[in-house]
Amino acid sequence: MIVQIVILAMIAAFLGLRLYSVLGRRPEHDEEPMRRRIEQPDPSAQNRQPVNPRGAEGSQLAPRPRELTQAEPNTFDNSAEAGVRAIIAADRRFDVAQFLAGSKAAYSMILEAFWRGDKDELRQLCDEDVFAGFDSAIDARVAAGETIVARVIRIEEARIVAASIEDKTSRITVRFLADIASVTRDAEGNVIAGTLDDAVETRDLWTFRRDITARDPDWLLDETDEA
Repeated sequence: MIVQIVILAMIAAFLGLRLYSVLGRRPEHDEEPMRRRIEQPDPSAQNRQPVNPRGAEGSQLAPRPRELTQAEPNTFDNSAEAGVRAIIAADRRFDVAQFLAGSKAAYSMILEAFWRGDKDELRQLCDEDVFAGFDSAIDARVAAGETIVARVIRIEEARIVAASIEDKTSRITVRFLADIASVTRDAEGNVIAGTLDDAVETRDLWTFRRDITARDPDWLLDETDEA
């Protein structure tokens, strides 16, 4: 009898281990469940209510559009707030912090592609008008036999100064304050401008645009100017 009880106990323990390995354990009361790799944050998690504010067809419980957090207004001018809110209301995937991080990366990538004379990369990152400007500048540089060696030392600030949405197209203007070191050499290798030993503060106004109905999440550089 005792032997049978022991055997049954061993079988129960074995089945329990199998269930544990298949289902996994539930998190404890104060423990957050482990995320699957890298998940995008749920834009409606902070303000989920059983209403349908967007009037989505075929949905009775639609999440509210993500709202601005308290920290986000520090990333854009007051004059841009209405436009930022309009973009958030129209595009659930838009996130101010993620956009600014991406714009800083694009700023460095586009400048570095221009310095290298990489037209293929510039064509993917810029609209036709902006690309045409870079293309002409690269051709003029090549014709003069000049070369540029440059690098972005740091981006001190990336701040939204204007934002709007019209006909499903979002446009956001970002002011970049960056320290850039560059040197230009002629065909003989002589330095004709700049130095890599001293960074120069650069102020740029770059406008990015995106069709919010497009499946492609990327923004294109739509306009450049000096701040």
